Parts: sequence; C-alpha cells; structure tokens
Amino acid sequence: MNYLGAQNGQIKIYESEDLSVIDNYILVDVSYSAVSPGTENTMSQGSQEEVVRLGYSASGIVNSVGNGADDFKVGDRVSVYGAPYVGHRSQLLVPKTLAVKVPESVSLKDASLGGLGAIAIHGLRQGNLRFGEICVVVGLGIYGQLIAQIAHNAGLVVFALNRSASRAELLHEVSGLKTYSDEDELEKDLMLASGGKGADAVFLCAGSGASYLTDKSIDWLCDRGKSVIVGDIQPNYSREKMFVKEIDIRISRAGGPGRYNTSYEKDAVDYPYGYVRWTEGRNVGEFIRLLEAKRIKVDAYYDMPTPIETYPEVYRTLSERGASYLTHCFTYGKNQDLEEEKV
Repeated sequence: MNYLGAQNGQIKIYESEDLSVIDNYILVDVSYSAVSPGTENTMSQGSQEEVVRLGYSASGIVNSVGNGADDFKVGDRVSVYGAPYVGHRSQLLVPKTLAVKVPESVSLKDASLGGLGAIAIHGLRQGNLRFGEICVVVGLGIYGQLIAQIAHNAGLVVFALNRSASRAELLHEVSGLKTYSDEDELEKDLMLASGGKGADAVFLCAGSGASYLTDKSIDWLCDRGKSVIVGDIQPNYSREKMFVKEIDIRISRAGGPGRYNTSYEKDAVDYPYGYVRWTEGRNVGEFIRLLEAKRIKVDAYYDMPTPIETYPEVYRTLSERGASYLTHCFTYGKNQDLEEEKV
C-alpha cells in the first residue's frame, strides 16, 4: 500500500503494510483523495523526523466490512473524512462514524471533497445564523467558496470578498452571487443592504497573512455580531472596537463535534442524534446531500484528476499565487471509478 507523507519538510510516497478490516470499521479502496493545499503545506513544512501522513478527505469503494458496521456493505460508494484514518493512500481503514454512503447520482470525484465540505459546513454553523440574516465571507479559497454557496442556498444574504479578482469571479460563475475584490465597494453595498447596521456575521476564511482582517471584520459587523475564524488567521482584535459593539468572537474547529475525540473516532461510538444533531460524520452526509440535490457545485474547484505519483507538480501548482484551481484529486490506479471516466 502506498501513501503520501512528509518528513523534514520533504513530501514523498511511502510504502506500508496492507490493512485488514476490524470491528466497527470499513476497509475502503480509494478512488480519489482531495488535496487541502493550505493545511497540507503547513503540515509538510512543519514535519520533522517522524513521517507525517498527508490528506484527510477521500472517496472510494467499500472492500470489506467489520462487525458492527452494519450500515455498509461491500461495493458501497463512500465519502470518508478525518486524519489519521483518511489520507492520500490507496486503501483506508475508516471508523464507521467517519464514512457516508454516496448515491450513484453524485460523482466520486465530487464526493472526495466530503471532508472539505464538512469543515465548511461546521464553520457556517458556528455563525448560528437564520434565514434572511446577512453574512460576509472573506477569503474565497475552497472553504470560503463552499461557505458562500451553502449560505446562499440556505437563504442568507451573502457578501463575498477576495483580493484576487479571479477567485471572486470563480464564485460568481459557480453560484451567480455578486462578489467583490474591493473592500470599499463591499462595505458600501453592505451598509445599503443592512440599513447601515452591518452584517450579522463575518466568516474569516483567509490565510495567515491576512490577520488584519480579524479587526477589520468588526467594522462590517452589526451590534453584537459574530466574527467567526475559519481560516488559519492569527487573531488580532482591537479591544475598544470589540467592546463598543460587544462582538462575539468564535472559531471553527475542523468538521464538527467528534473531531479529535477518541471515543467518536477511534472507538467509532456515535453521539446520540437527539443530543448532538450535527457531528463531523453527519456534516459529511449533509455535504453529499447538497451535491445530490444540486444545491452546490464543486467540479470547477479541481482540475483533471491525476495519479498520486504526480504530487510534486500538483503541490507546486496549488501553492502558486493565483492558481487556477483550489484543490486537486489524486487517483489510485485500478481503484478509480471507471464508469465516471467514461462520461
């Protein structure tokens, strides 16, 4: 079995032993795994002597089913999320709580973005917004794009901003939303739409180089509005500005309740539905539902999938300023969905 990992800042393909299914897990032959450029770049740069396995979002076909994973059967198409169980690997052993069935109408390429979708959905939920309220989405990488699309389809009023006009135009083409690359223009339209009161929430999806936006977000917020950190931004808020509006500052941790919890992930013990409505696994399921209902589109965010061996060119291209695509799907030889390739 091969997998992609980083050691001492260098990425390469490693070999490891074959996997066997265990209770409450499923064994998945991977068709596609999606790259999260920012996260994986940070992980590779910070890697040291111990190999860090890269990736956390994939799709494929169930190879075998462990006792207790009764919702799945061999041959099921699935979307899976969550390191260390999921990554850029040809085969994955995944707890049942981190796997979701994919209907035939949804391509496995789109479904490989399930983990990215769960993170975007959980970020949006952290805003605790209701139909008709106003939000600003800043930073239109993969998470900002998905949050803006989902918020728009949930009946929220969305203002989306990115300094790169091409990223703003991409969202406009995919969703029909009016988008902005100029902060002053956005602020003018926002104040008109809100009667001068500002947005109910701002979602900060930009990278670490844009920490000034944490403080700037307060200017766009209404009294007691919410500033939600989704991207890798170091908070830099003015206490005085926070105090005047009594701003609610929130941060989004990965794909939702259950993430990094041993009992939910490793032990595959789900949370009671009535107590925790949206776990990380259920957020993946919601992303797949939105794809099935054609409420969101993601195929414009990735280019033609390529074998995992092409990783040097893929990471180089995605790290370039103004990259044409936001993510990439690696393929795994015979595991690739042949029916999709005929389309």
